[in-house]
Amino acid sequence: MAVTQQLARISAECLASCRLSADASPDGDPLWAPPSADVLDLDWAPTLLERVCELGGLGDVHRNALRQALDGDTTIDVTFLSTHPYALSPFGPNPTALSAAQVARVAELLGQIDFPALLAALPADEAEAASLIGNGADKIAGGPKVYLLGHFNALRAFYREASQRQLLTVLWWD
Repeated sequence: MAVTQQLARISAECLASCRLSADASPDGDPLWAPPSADVLDLDWAPTLLERVCELGGLGDVHRNALRQALDGDTTIDVTFLSTHPYALSPFGPNPTALSAAQVARVAELLGQIDFPALLAALPADEAEAASLIGNGADKIAGGPKVYLLGHFNALRAFYREASQRQLLTVLWWD
């Protein structure tokens, strides 16, 4: 089983309900079940997305927004989602979250990134581009550019909708 980056859009009320469920349950079950339409699987794209932004010379403000979109923040305590046997992220770091305000800022900044231009800064040859990106990009069937563009667009759309709905995001590796 591959471990991949997961994100969920949820309301503050849903997160509070999960926290209460975990506290009330003898085995810490948070009854975590976000709707599948509000979950995004980024596969192994996060490190590769960050690398493309670095290689393309994306500015610090936008790179930090991407990093926050992918790493979350520890300000919101979601450690109750790490309780065995219901741990969301048994193979990776503890889950993290972003507040609705953080989500809105990240969505705004992701919306300003011209990812096709960043990809265009890479060598035209997919094998050369994959070699420059590193981190296993050479193993991506069909080359990394289409794969990464699709994942970046999905991430941007995910955060745009979360912002419009004033939702939080929870991030974990599963």
